Amino acid sequence: MTYANESDAQNPTSDNQLELNSSVEVPPTWWTPNAESDEPQQEAPTKAVTPAPPLEPPPLEQVSIMLDWFLSPKHAGLIVAQQRGLFTAQGMEVELQTPADPSIGLKLLAADEIDFALSRQPSLHLYVHDGAPIVRIATLIETPLTAVVVAGELEDPIKDKLARMRYGYTSREGLDLFIPYLIPKALTQAGNVAPPVNLHFDVRRAFAEEQVDAIVDAPFHSLPEQLANEGIDTQVIRHSDLDIPRYDGLVLLANRDGATRRAKTWSHIVKAIEDAHYWILENPDAAWELLISAEPVLDNPINTANWQDLLRRIALSPGAVDNRRYQAFEQFLVQQGLSEDPLPVSRLAIDPHAL
Repeated sequence: MTYANESDAQNPTSDNQLELNSSVEVPPTWWTPNAESDEPQQEAPTKAVTPAPPLEPPPLEQVSIMLDWFLSPKHAGLIVAQQRGLFTAQGMEVELQTPADPSIGLKLLAADEIDFALSRQPSLHLYVHDGAPIVRIATLIETPLTAVVVAGELEDPIKDKLARMRYGYTSREGLDLFIPYLIPKALTQAGNVAPPVNLHFDVRRAFAEEQVDAIVDAPFHSLPEQLANEGIDTQVIRHSDLDIPRYDGLVLLANRDGATRRAKTWSHIVKAIEDAHYWILENPDAAWELLISAEPVLDNPINTANWQDLLRRIALSPGAVDNRRYQAFEQFLVQQGLSEDPLPVSRLAIDPHAL
């Protein structure tokens, strides 16, 4: 018997050469099922019996942001990003915290005890000059939200009248920068001015009890109208009218020591804020309804009246850095003797999308 897989070398004397039409016999054991096998024959499945288990989404990154002040409409971008799931879409669960004191947020951030903190550009400059490892990663409000609020009316020249005021303050820049700028050193050294008063959050009481004549860093959107309701007339003097350089009114700060390991988190949180700001500007009425629904404490006539003005101040590109603005404020610190040399902008502010 000759098989197709046997070569001619094994059968040199064979006269029966295989051809295309040759018959080939295959041993029965090659294809006949083993009738004596006890194993049952299995049929191929026609469909899956049970579906594959669903994939679990990755856990959300827990993030904390400490506010600069009690919750208000200026924090609209953060509230909307929370309520519309924009933080969640970026893989984060964000907790908004209100500080017991306006100055505590930057201290905790410098100690790396919180993830992010809100503040104002002037405070950022002062803390960085002291060596604090903090950096601005986003601008939420592009214009100052505080001003000098004075009880009564002042006649020109206003700056001369401001020099002898009894001042209250709520922030570090109010104490270390704005008050010394308004009060000449000669008056301070002679002891002819009252020491400034730290008002924390209680600015209304300071005016009502005539504890101060002016607050150097008061929220001008809300305080004057609140005082007017109590029968106290005030005058608002914008910082820019006093030749103080314009600055970012609300910035999001991070600990710069985490720039390498947390760059992706920084970029994601700024992206969520940017998406929230665009939605707010395109849907201002719906945004306001969402705010007061999420935070009913914000629903009052003063906030309602100021909502449209606040909308004009929010940043559409929160991550972008205004280099000229930060350079100008550094020069202002040098002129006031608070710094010998201006810091580079990269030490103060960065765009997290560029990391």
